[in-house]
Amino acid sequence: MGKDKCDEKTSCQSCEKSDKCSQEEKEAHDQKVLDERMSSIKYRFMVISGKGGVGKSTVATNLAVTLAKEGFKVGLMDADIHGPNIPIMLGIEDAKPYATGEGLLPITTIHGLKVISIALFLGSRDDAVIWRGPLKHSLIKQFLGEVHWGDLDYLLIDLPPGTGDEALSVAHLLKRVDGALVVTTPQDVALLDSRKAVTFARQLKIPNIGIVENMSGFKCPHCQQPIDLFKKGGGEKAAREMLIPFLGSIPIDPEMVSCGDSGIPLVTKVDHEEIISAFGHISERWRKLLNGASEKNKVGA
Repeated sequence: MGKDKCDEKTSCQSCEKSDKCSQEEKEAHDQKVLDERMSSIKYRFMVISGKGGVGKSTVATNLAVTLAKEGFKVGLMDADIHGPNIPIMLGIEDAKPYATGEGLLPITTIHGLKVISIALFLGSRDDAVIWRGPLKHSLIKQFLGEVHWGDLDYLLIDLPPGTGDEALSVAHLLKRVDGALVVTTPQDVALLDSRKAVTFARQLKIPNIGIVENMSGFKCPHCQQPIDLFKKGGGEKAAREMLIPFLGSIPIDPEMVSCGDSGIPLVTKVDHEEIISAFGHISERWRKLLNGASEKNKVGA
């Protein structure tokens, strides 16, 4: 690779000798660095949705915190480049990553999560990222290959709504995506788009796909009776019809919004047992699904 030996731990974008290498050598080197980074992560999975407004990033954040609370080593990669919300939801909006000899260090939250997001590199929360596909692909490659994630049990990749560039880049670069967690709300419009997300994941040959129904029912604070503001049960029905696991439902809680804005994930508040229980149930079912597939692969090998 070039006349002089390149640094095997860094990508070509960070190497002073990269001008001596061909484009094919650069791509092969960057992929090797990325593969080595990812080899320390047991499971990598996407959190996706067919449309916006279903609370996908909220689900990703609270699920990541739930996994960390359960004792797992967890990374959370914000791959929503145009609308990155993960840092504000975790209270790390003002943190700045820095580089070391091992690579770019992600921000570690008080919950023990390792987090990376383009929002951490912007000068202002009002800055817009006006990029086309190639630049987005390049950034995702850097987040996967140049960030020093270390040993992780789970890397959650929070993707923007839809089935476009970012999800394709992640699948292409990782080569092995262990699962896709599809977030939907119960109403028909959201379910229609969530079914497209399931089809998308299948076409990418992602082995484990599960559905989570967010905003599923609301308990009246006065009479404590359930109110189905956006219907209920649509996610479970879609999962059944598409022959994939239904991982669970998350009820509407007014504090979910205020907690997200203040950087305090709702699952960290002990007085919200229903929400904590919902995410605990989803975590348990998702882990069993991933672990079950892993055991099958071992037997097949």
